[in-house]
Amino acid sequence: MSSNKPEAVIAGHICLDVIPAIRTGKAWRQLFVPGQLTEVDGVTITTGGTVANTGVVLHRLGIRTSLMGKVGDDEFGRLIMDSLRKVEPGLTAEMIVAPNERSSYTVVLSIPGKDRIFLHCPGANDTFQAADIRMERIAEARLFHFGYPPLMKQMYRDDGSELVNLLRRVKQLGVTTSMDMATLDPDSAAGRADWVTILERALPHVDVFMPSLEETLSMLKHPYEQQLRQNSEPGAVQPVPESVLGELADQLLEMGCAIVALKLGSSGLYLRTGKQARLARLGPRVAAADDAWAERELWVPCFKTTVRGTTGAGDCTIAGFLAALLKGHRPEAALHCAVAAGAYSVEAADATSGIVSWSEVERRVQDKGERLALPHMPVHWKWNNRLDIWSGPRDALLS
Repeated sequence: MSSNKPEAVIAGHICLDVIPAIRTGKAWRQLFVPGQLTEVDGVTITTGGTVANTGVVLHRLGIRTSLMGKVGDDEFGRLIMDSLRKVEPGLTAEMIVAPNERSSYTVVLSIPGKDRIFLHCPGANDTFQAADIRMERIAEARLFHFGYPPLMKQMYRDDGSELVNLLRRVKQLGVTTSMDMATLDPDSAAGRADWVTILERALPHVDVFMPSLEETLSMLKHPYEQQLRQNSEPGAVQPVPESVLGELADQLLEMGCAIVALKLGSSGLYLRTGKQARLARLGPRVAAADDAWAERELWVPCFKTTVRGTTGAGDCTIAGFLAALLKGHRPEAALHCAVAAGAYSVEAADATSGIVSWSEVERRVQDKGERLALPHMPVHWKWNNRLDIWSGPRDALLS
């Protein structure tokens, strides 16, 4: 593969993030009082969404990356494109600037000690469709990653027909596919979509599926979602039984994907993988079809660090995992690289400026830094002290 061909194509949602610096001690309820002025400090304006976050981080981790997203021909669009060019001029080569459309933006309220609140405008993401993708570029790549279909109208309408068509065409090229999701607004058209049906149709064409726990509970309408809503303050970390993680992963694997990695926020990253026959269908360009990847159940805690902001941390975690996959690492190492990239991300106010290089990610893993404790001890799981990882009762190698 020549040096100008991408190893990874990152497509889907892109936006401009506006992140005001909210002062420590400000209660989240105080931010939404009619008529009240709330004084904040500075503001961070940066790119956001899968294309910018996962794509830029993969580039910084040494993966040749092509970005395929859509912005409008407005001031926000120019800011997004300028920001990408500053990272690497060639990153914008496959980006679409749509005339007479507005760019997507998100106001991110990152309240100290709480989870984030997002005020989001989908903008040009709502008109993004399979025809916007350059298949000849994807055919050159090893990996195609698509992100945030719940924030892209064409991707969830008609039970996800456009999304399914796109993923099917990519898989027919022999390229490994991965997908990430986004939080659902229950009062939006996306929130009313039938995500069980969409996933049943899409996941047979997805090799690596990396949603968050909350997104998965919502999409699959799992009863534990309601229990979380009833028993937790917004943003609080709640222990999730490992039995629930297993149920969710089983359902997603049965829908057709090969690898499920559930992002658990500060509780780390949970991995389940399918049988070797399904892993073999990842394609010849990614080596994850051996026994080291088949029928695994692993859970890795996050690194303990000083958190400045969590915006985009999930996207960066995905980038760390995908980079390790492309570099031929075993699943244990891929999980550690994923949470190491996530740790670098949260050490900056924005998603990507904390990420330096792949060698830095590997150094953090090798240094075996202190990990955050899980909310509870997993029952019937084993801690592997040599590998710094939990293995579940259904893990084929470590249990």
